[in-house]
Amino acid sequence: MHPDLVLTNARLLDPGSGAFLPHDTLVLRAGRIAGFEADAGAGAEVLDLGGAVVVPGLTDGHLHPVSGAERTAGVDLSRCTDLEGVRAVLAAAVRELPAGQWLRGWGLDPNVFGDRPVSADSVGPVLDGVPAAIDLFDAHSMLASRRALELAGIDGPRRFEQGSAEVVCDPAGRPTGLLLEDAACELVEAVAPRPDFEELCRATAEVLRRMAAAGLTGGHAMDANGESLAVYAALEERGQLPLRLRIAPWVQPGTSPADLAELVRRQGEGGRRWRIAGAKLFMDGTIDNGTAWLERPDCHGESTGAFWPDPAEYTRVIGELHRAGVPTATHAIGDAAVRHVLDAVEEAVAAHGKGAVRHRVEHIETVPDDTVARFAALGVAASMQPTHCTEYTRADHTDNWSRRLGEERANRAFRCRDLAAAGARVVLGSDWPIAPFEPLGVMAGARHRRPGRDLRQPPHLPGQALTPLQALAGYTLAPAWVAGEEDRAGRPAIGHRADLTVLGQDPLTVPDTELADVPVLLTVSDGEVTHRAV
Repeated sequence: MHPDLVLTNARLLDPGSGAFLPHDTLVLRAGRIAGFEADAGAGAEVLDLGGAVVVPGLTDGHLHPVSGAERTAGVDLSRCTDLEGVRAVLAAAVRELPAGQWLRGWGLDPNVFGDRPVSADSVGPVLDGVPAAIDLFDAHSMLASRRALELAGIDGPRRFEQGSAEVVCDPAGRPTGLLLEDAACELVEAVAPRPDFEELCRATAEVLRRMAAAGLTGGHAMDANGESLAVYAALEERGQLPLRLRIAPWVQPGTSPADLAELVRRQGEGGRRWRIAGAKLFMDGTIDNGTAWLERPDCHGESTGAFWPDPAEYTRVIGELHRAGVPTATHAIGDAAVRHVLDAVEEAVAAHGKGAVRHRVEHIETVPDDTVARFAALGVAASMQPTHCTEYTRADHTDNWSRRLGEERANRAFRCRDLAAAGARVVLGSDWPIAPFEPLGVMAGARHRRPGRDLRQPPHLPGQALTPLQALAGYTLAPAWVAGEEDRAGRPAIGHRADLTVLGQDPLTVPDTELADVPVLLTVSDGEVTHRAV
């Protein structure tokens, strides 16, 4: 354990009341908050914060540290706003690429294609002869070059256990290069080169270091794919795990009873700062790709089916996990998907009792009023990523997401305020690498509903903006509650974890459009300083 750490001349902000505690000193000992008097033991480190604001450690409610570190090793296309820009970035990358090597890219926004199809041909000849795999921003789809398709043996449509997975083909049955959902994308991933274990460890360690510097002390990791768990174990052994991670392995259609039983058995496994806790499922894909599950088709006649070909099987699995005490997090974007998840939880509670299990729905991009009202009654948390709205949709609804839905459904987008007003616990996060992980930026987006890259733009549905206190609770109290840890995390209280974020300004009074630029002076996890700028 680390020596005592004493923070003096501090303003201690309670995210429950929004008020400052009547203390200016905080003593951290053995990974806990020990008191508010300067009675530290021998060898204690004393830091004068000069009036800085201390909040409970910020926790991202939805991220993918290891898989994200791997995905973002390629060419960053997230800043490209049109096809010309995409082609220029790819052409520059191809010029630097050794002959025969794969080109990887990420962050491709379908809006750059305008009225053209999302296809390899639309990108133009820049990728001719180059094996390339480019993740679209949602990480539910990939654009593969002709050469990549050839190496993967993809020459026509395929059938998958995932209901919304698809090798998109033209009317002649020829693959366009667009692959929808993991099962289809994995066809290319299987033949593309992957980093070795040490490369993955180094990339993940760097990502986690930057997350700590941004003020994060924890995160709910929504996958345990590949070598993720081994990476976390190795980084912790090396002293390179600055975040506390709660990990939910995937449960996919076709999961066997034995695999489900093994997931239940492994709950609680892990180390000091990482552990398996819960399960991640998918009820649909994404609106941008036409793979969401909507109660009425989108404007292209798509988004009509569930990720689980038999939704009743999903309901049965939720019941099994609930009975075993395993909390679930389900990706559900469309109104039909969200409704089915809530129906499944309601059925599980009716059959097995409510118990202490806390389920959650991830994303919730468009839902009607009657669905909003059900979250609080069922005790289901709403896990939302407001920057998905602010960065990838537009207030005038000219973006791909809004045009697919039409005005009625686009006008009930990302209903953070409505869910909070209805009594739901609203957990905030980034879904990194889908959107930037900086927590102050996400909280700012939740408040001003504008794209962070251009705050001059009008807000998207400003009536859904969260208050400053609601946004702060979304990164402190809400993630602690959904994890069943409200008695030990999320507030500056004696006996609570010594996970703290120290800010240069009061996050509740700084203007919404300035919050993202507030300096993070200190990040503390388990009483250990993981980032210092003071």
